[in-house]
Amino acid sequence: MTQAPMIEAEALTKRFGSTLALDDVTVRAPAGQVLALLGPNGAGKTTLVRVLTTLLTPDSGRARVAGFDVVANASAIRSVIGLAGQYASVDELLTGRENLELAGLLYHLGKPVYRLRAREALERMSLTDVADRPVRTYSGGMRRRLDLAASLIRQPPVLFLDEPTTGLDPRTRNELWLLISELVAEGTTVLLTTQYMDEAEHLAAAIVVLDAGQVVAAGTADQLKDRLGGNVLEVRVTHRADLERAAALIAGTGSAAPRLEPELNKASMPVKGGPGELIAAGRALEDAGVALDDLGIRRPSLDDVFLALTGHAARPGNGDERTGRRRKERTA
Repeated sequence: MTQAPMIEAEALTKRFGSTLALDDVTVRAPAGQVLALLGPNGAGKTTLVRVLTTLLTPDSGRARVAGFDVVANASAIRSVIGLAGQYASVDELLTGRENLELAGLLYHLGKPVYRLRAREALERMSLTDVADRPVRTYSGGMRRRLDLAASLIRQPPVLFLDEPTTGLDPRTRNELWLLISELVAEGTTVLLTTQYMDEAEHLAAAIVVLDAGQVVAAGTADQLKDRLGGNVLEVRVTHRADLERAAALIAGTGSAAPRLEPELNKASMPVKGGPGELIAAGRALEDAGVALDDLGIRRPSLDDVFLALTGHAARPGNGDERTGRRRKERTA
């Protein structure tokens, strides 16, 4: 018998005035796995998390978490989930330990239990040395780890992480990746929103790509890469002034318009074949006298997939999903 998903949403829609934040969104996450929601600012990731964690009510559709309906059983869902939002929600006047013990108290845990779990969470997040310092003295990365520690005090079977590593240094980011992997190995189900392609590929068993409130693709990282149907041709020119000319010269050999990265003097695009396209591109560029630093073919990355699906590259950063974003509206 197939086990029911730990997180499931079917045809969810949500509007904020004229803005269609979620447009018929369907996602599923099995128990003990990471589901990554991938998309740029304004894609609908945070809105979906807020619906699934009962902070928002959907306009239509249905959703269940750990078997509970997000509308009919909101209180039951809150008892089995942990949530770390985009911004660390910790009290700067309290110490790190006091923040965690307060979280345990709010969860109605007994004093011996919440003190033990606070100590364990501080150790797990490498915060023991600063546990009794006021949070106002913490760095941004330390606050992020403390916020995540607070979400784990109840030891929830389902954890929602909304862009947990945005703005963190590489070392802290890698530490959080390791922690998430450990939690999943222990049976926790994680829904992770991110704008980092490598994060989704490293952590997630399945990836859902959102853009303008819609699901534009879903599958494993390999399945999404296979959608491009080939490889990626990359050209790096010596002189930036030659970049657009180089892109025009190789455009005829590919299956989509070249993607330009002027800051890297680079153009890239999907190609159906391999050596043949590489040789043809090399000859065209040589005949035109375009000086190159590099020319090659590689397997598609999630960045390539994202660009092909949405028409633009992901740009990691913070922002309210309800402001400054493009929306696809249904026509009447």
